[in-house]
Amino acid sequence: MSPTTTQPSKQLGDLVVRPVLESDLDRVDRIFRTAFGTFLGATEPEKFFGDADLVRTRWRADPEAAFVAELDATLVGSNFLTNWGSVGFFGPLTVQPEYWDRGIARRLLESTMDLFGTWGTRHMGLFTFADSPKHVGLYQSFGFWPRFLTAVMQVPVTAPEPEASYTRLSELAPGDRAGLKDEVRELTGAIFEGLDVTREIDAVLDQHLGETVLVDDASGLQAVAVCHIGPGTEAGSGMCYVKFAAARPGHKAALSFGQLVDACKDLAVGAGASVVSAGVNFAREHAYTALRQKGFRTLFQGVSMHRPNEHGYDTSTSYVLDDWR
Repeated sequence: MSPTTTQPSKQLGDLVVRPVLESDLDRVDRIFRTAFGTFLGATEPEKFFGDADLVRTRWRADPEAAFVAELDATLVGSNFLTNWGSVGFFGPLTVQPEYWDRGIARRLLESTMDLFGTWGTRHMGLFTFADSPKHVGLYQSFGFWPRFLTAVMQVPVTAPEPEASYTRLSELAPGDRAGLKDEVRELTGAIFEGLDVTREIDAVLDQHLGETVLVDDASGLQAVAVCHIGPGTEAGSGMCYVKFAAARPGHKAALSFGQLVDACKDLAVGAGASVVSAGVNFAREHAYTALRQKGFRTLFQGVSMHRPNEHGYDTSTSYVLDDWR
């Protein structure tokens, strides 16, 4: 996701793209908020996103997966990458508004693609504004192709789910957590070969960002959700944001997915959140329909772009929630 514009320019001066340092984070956060707030017409752009934090949380999760653009010794933009094993995506990619249209986003993307190559990422993606030809055109020039829309959906929650049955990863003994993360890898690998979201699980646990929810039965782990909750996370105050969720493929997938969604709603109420938010690609027809039946409604939508131009795990039978923001 990026609010930058895309016109290249030779007016770059001494532009350096380098890894983000901890001392950069305050400036990077201001650029991130101001860029999105300006692009979307907010009255106070620097306060956009409220008390949610997409910069520090992602940098702490993987400091080597973030780049900053420095023009004549001034920080002017940044980009963050996410490594989910065989799958990777990037964003937020932001540039300070007064530096738009100078090719800075393109230079950040060159370093981004190099890092995907180092990781050996097989399927790359991003989420961007579906109605912006400039954004779509920039990413197309790097080999990404727009596919289905992705909806970011919400549902209000006011009371515990009466029949929600699930396990919280944080409640398990450290020795048991490692085994369960292996089970999560096996589950996500069954959805898309090599898909691995355990970095998200570690980030939530290590940074106290929320909770990982597990639904199982006598045959083992059936569903998992990684949730951010409250201020200082990607959710923000009053919000439970499901960053990733998935049910094991097979004949029990619909049932397990429904139980997982109920578990996330129950978790949110227990944590004092009043809204659950989750993203789902429209190609995942059954997952989208299930969210609608659970009371979720679309808040906004964008387009997911893929390199190569293949569906990845965006299929009608994939019970997966994420949005690649």
